Amino acid sequence: MTLSDAVKSQIEGTLEKSRVVLFMKGNKHFPQCGFSAQVVKILGDVGVAFDTVNVLQNAELRDGIKAYTDWPTIPQLYVDKKFVGGCDIVKELFASGELHALLGKEKAAPEKVAPPKIALSEGAKKALVAADDGSGDTLRLEINAEFQYDLYFGPKEQTDIETTADGVLVRMDAETAKRANGMSIDWVEAQGGAFKIDNPNEPPRVRALSVEELKAMMDKGEKLVLVDVRTSGERDLAKIQGAKHLETSEAEIAALDKDTVLVFQCHHGMRSRNAAELYLRKGFRKVWNLEGGIDAWSIKVDTNVPRY
Repeated sequence: MTLSDAVKSQIEGTLEKSRVVLFMKGNKHFPQCGFSAQVVKILGDVGVAFDTVNVLQNAELRDGIKAYTDWPTIPQLYVDKKFVGGCDIVKELFASGELHALLGKEKAAPEKVAPPKIALSEGAKKALVAADDGSGDTLRLEINAEFQYDLYFGPKEQTDIETTADGVLVRMDAETAKRANGMSIDWVEAQGGAFKIDNPNEPPRVRALSVEELKAMMDKGEKLVLVDVRTSGERDLAKIQGAKHLETSEAEIAALDKDTVLVFQCHHGMRSRNAAELYLRKGFRKVWNLEGGIDAWSIKVDTNVPRY
């Protein structure tokens, strides 16, 4: 990566204007990546004024800031014109209290957070026990502000909150613990096996569903409404058994309980995502989009359904 004189001057000019500057994807009001959002929240929790620079608006600046610091990732935090670090370093400094000291803020007493209640299915418990390599590390759970999840084995940390989920010890930080109470973790065999998380604390959003996961839900008899948003002509060519046609069932679907599981489906997954977003805005809380649409269903689940 090269750094032009113009971009270097732009960066240094920005650092001159503000004591605390975060180069990020998006801005403090609308972060456009999870790592940027985490640092924005941390700075907000510290209670310091800061400015942000959206690197997505300028490709030359996005590459230039990486060259300027010789640091390969975004976001990047600067205090008093000095580079502090990226997301992981900022999180560590925040947890230790060093970030508060750097920014001239007093760290508040640790908030008392009760250990959350987490349920594991038998399949999830079996998968986790099998993944334990006996090194002494225990299961760790992380849930960021965007409710993106990470499950992995790692060492104990001083500020950990611990809970036992169906006999399995789980450790996490306080922010994760506040977001985790009442969540359940299942194991889905589709695509070689994956964890499926249901968290009542998560704000409503359209979730991605693979065709293998939909097939597994159907096979288990789970209650859901599959909504086909394609045209009547497309449905004449191919359809998934049991799917309701949005064009003819719109009033029926709109009258359903808002906790009904809705799975939207089209040809490849684009039109159905738009429809799913619309029903989320109408107040439905459990809305899924079938990734790859009926074409993926024809390829991976039921080859008897014609492709077109």
